[in-house]
Amino acid sequence: MAKQRVVLAYSGGLDTSVAVHWITQEWDAEVVALAVDVGQSTDDDWDTIRNRALAAGAVEAQVVDAREEFATDLCLPAMRANALYEGKYPLVSSLSRPVIVRHLVRVAREQKADAVAHGCTGKGNDQVRFEVSTRALAPDLDVLAPVRVWGFTREDSIDYAAKHEIPIKVRKDNPYSIDENLWGRAIECGAMEDPWATPPEEPFTLTNQTATEPWELTLRFEAGVPVAVDGKQLPLHELIAEVTRVVGSYGWGRVDMVENRRVGIKSREVYECPGSLALIMAHADLESVTLERDLMREKARLEPRYAELVYDGLWHSPLRRALDAFVDSTQEMVSGDVRLGLGPGRCNVVGRRADKGLYDYELATYDAADQFRHQDAEGFVRLWGLGLETIARRQGPPE
Repeated sequence: MAKQRVVLAYSGGLDTSVAVHWITQEWDAEVVALAVDVGQSTDDDWDTIRNRALAAGAVEAQVVDAREEFATDLCLPAMRANALYEGKYPLVSSLSRPVIVRHLVRVAREQKADAVAHGCTGKGNDQVRFEVSTRALAPDLDVLAPVRVWGFTREDSIDYAAKHEIPIKVRKDNPYSIDENLWGRAIECGAMEDPWATPPEEPFTLTNQTATEPWELTLRFEAGVPVAVDGKQLPLHELIAEVTRVVGSYGWGRVDMVENRRVGIKSREVYECPGSLALIMAHADLESVTLERDLMREKARLEPRYAELVYDGLWHSPLRRALDAFVDSTQEMVSGDVRLGLGPGRCNVVGRRADKGLYDYELATYDAADQFRHQDAEGFVRLWGLGLETIARRQGPPE
């Protein structure tokens, strides 16, 4: 009887490297390790990561370059929706999971696999995202979660890797768990599990301040899509990386928050997101001069719901698709340029101009060019307050 074949979402890190060996030994299954490049930086090249999976016991190891796909299909819709979970977090890990699962399912079909697997814990959010997305795309596949079964602490996993000669780089004196992609970087474990503790500088890499001279970065948008940085047109995944590099060099873009996980617990989370935060800031600012008031307010009302859906692993839900259709319909006129002022620890909008903006200088100005019909205001104000005036006359003013 043929062994069960499992396609594992492989990062090259501690848990997934241990998972390759553990699934092979404990469940007597063949493991195909799949590493998906979504723009994460790594100390190792992809050949090294592939070889690490094979050394851990995988029968096959594949690497997929999904950077362009991730930027266009996931990051862009979230940016156009100005999606920030609980008003702060730009959904770094949440957004990468649907594209990883897309390739897990594809490889599982090619390999005639019985199941896919992930290296997520039982109290994290990512287990939800991996499993819900898999069942949305391939409800016939089993989804395995060895980390929920083996019950190892992080120290146990390090000891297991050493015992079985699995070549990993995590040490007990460097306990951080990092998840990184084009959209940013999530940092967990170690001292940061205490919400009172100041995050140590050691794990930060995207927001180490190296630039000190003030600078202005100009972003060009066309129909809500960022297309150029300082006049240079770039493919979207390269543009995101460039904005991350420049803005991060000023030490700006960190998020330190206690967030509400999907499983019902609060968790202290630290993120580095210079590129995504800067792009969302610039995009939202350009919308302020291109979207009509009621449309802008309704979009702002729906944006937190969009972020919640992504965070909760419901990328493939009908509601997310419907919200995308709404967002898409708002973006036709969101074309123009936004200037970001950069300095040490600072990034803010200092100017914006739209191709077909709703800002009319002759209506807004107080100088001699003023074309606003001031005489119309008297009747407008009286009618606007007529209801409150009537209440005061008939029922008495408020006490």
